[in-house]
Amino acid sequence: MKYGPLLFLGIFFTLASSWCGLVLMPQLQFGGLEPVKLEATGQFYPLPRSGLALEGLQVYRANGCIYCHSQQVRPADFGSDIKRGWGKRRSVSRDYIYDKPVMLGTMRTGPDLTNIGERQTSLDWQYQHLYNPQITSKGSIMPPFPFLFEQRRIGHHPSPDALKLVGEFAPPPGYEIVPTRDAKALVAYLLSLKSDVPLPEAPIPGAAPGSGTNAPAAGTNQAAATTASAPAK
Repeated sequence: MKYGPLLFLGIFFTLASSWCGLVLMPQLQFGGLEPVKLEATGQFYPLPRSGLALEGLQVYRANGCIYCHSQQVRPADFGSDIKRGWGKRRSVSRDYIYDKPVMLGTMRTGPDLTNIGERQTSLDWQYQHLYNPQITSKGSIMPPFPFLFEQRRIGHHPSPDALKLVGEFAPPPGYEIVPTRDAKALVAYLLSLKSDVPLPEAPIPGAAPGSGTNAPAAGTNQAAATTASAPAK
């Protein structure tokens, strides 16, 4: 072929430039990102998830939550996310260094969940909202997830995990609704979603550098979280 070498070089440079743009450059830009140490607590942000929260990530994926909820707060001059209270600052690459895969989302049929672990800390609210969103958010278009719960007879003593339901949502007399392990894992994951820490590249107006709670999520292993408080190399 007269133009064989030229065709080969064209294909080679096309693939090489694509690899450089899509793989090499992002690695050079973000591959060296590490957690930052919080001056107020001595902990690092972000922390890798562990225990039930890590398990809950898979429940989140399996139930398609990513199709209705995003996990990225836009800059103040690029949208109304911060005004709506979805986060105190914009999301940046450092927030996701331990997320595999990153749950950025595809659309916002429901509110952004980047900071839901700080916005809504109540376990009861989270469970009731999953069981039937009409309990907590009248008129919500979110579907209920009753299969994440079990209806069972009350034994000698009611379960401490039983949902507090009244009216039309209450189970039949003598029965109770309790969360399954998947429900507990999903709620632990939701409560782990926090971005309340000011970062060098994304400060929070009025907040001191290195402040923020960054508390481990409910249901996570405290010892594991403490062990993971140093940045991974």
